[in-house]
Amino acid sequence: MKRTLLAAALCCALPVLATPGRSTQEIIDTAPADAWRTPDPANLLYMQLDKGTVVFELAPDFAPEHVAQIKLLAQQHFWDGLSVYRVQDNYVAQFGDPDAEDKAKAKPLPPESKALPAEFTRPLAGLAFTALPDKDGWAKQVGFADGFAVANDDKNAWLTHCYGVLGSGRDNPPDSSNGAELYVVIGQSPRYLDRNITLVGRVVHGMELLSSLPRGTNNNAGYAGYYNSPAEYTPIKNIRLGSEVPESERLALQIMKTDSPAFAEMVESRRNRSGDWFVRTAGYTDVCNINVPSRVQR
Repeated sequence: MKRTLLAAALCCALPVLATPGRSTQEIIDTAPADAWRTPDPANLLYMQLDKGTVVFELAPDFAPEHVAQIKLLAQQHFWDGLSVYRVQDNYVAQFGDPDAEDKAKAKPLPPESKALPAEFTRPLAGLAFTALPDKDGWAKQVGFADGFAVANDDKNAWLTHCYGVLGSGRDNPPDSSNGAELYVVIGQSPRYLDRNITLVGRVVHGMELLSSLPRGTNNNAGYAGYYNSPAEYTPIKNIRLGSEVPESERLALQIMKTDSPAFAEMVESRRNRSGDWFVRTAGYTDVCNINVPSRVQR
């Protein structure tokens, strides 16, 4: 059945561009000023590690209750002094309270925190969705919405488990997440997790600080990648909302608009690679093979 007129107006397929020869980096470097947006500091998380800063952009349009609780936890300094305690090769880096399962040792959540619903999907209607032209093996359609990789089934939309996405861990019950234990995908995209865990944002700066961490070797109750002792943890100095970081200490971040002509050209450059090295081009790309560019204005 054809998409309704309203959804059709909101879901615009990226055009196939005929401009040959421009590399992805050339497109990014020459993208005009109106191809970039400045993210709202209130939707950014700054994570301070010993080796630098990781910045996440939160996705309140997809997980509003989780994002609200994550903001509360940041405002209450919940993650200060906690750690990255699990790094599984080709999978995730997980951070929060390593003693969360031990009631005697667990760091208490703020009294204002609450139980959270499973926010695995949201209605497609009302979402400014820009579709990729290629088929996807995991969903009827994939594309982007305001910088985030998104899939849909004509009725509902959801964030996808691409490299750098930020998710909120849970136990077996779908509504058992509290927003305090978070993970970042650092390997091949585990799309089988889509619509099984609430995704809350993505890394927009400092990804290398997480992806390069030493891998854990302890299998904790069958889950790989945990460290053997606290001495192996990566300490978190603090996590702050961007709006609470002094302006002089904020990064001048910009993110490419995923509904811009520059982004459409960049997508086509990934679908059909140019340059003397390539013998054949694929004429195809996967949504997780498109990294939405971000930059720091100097």
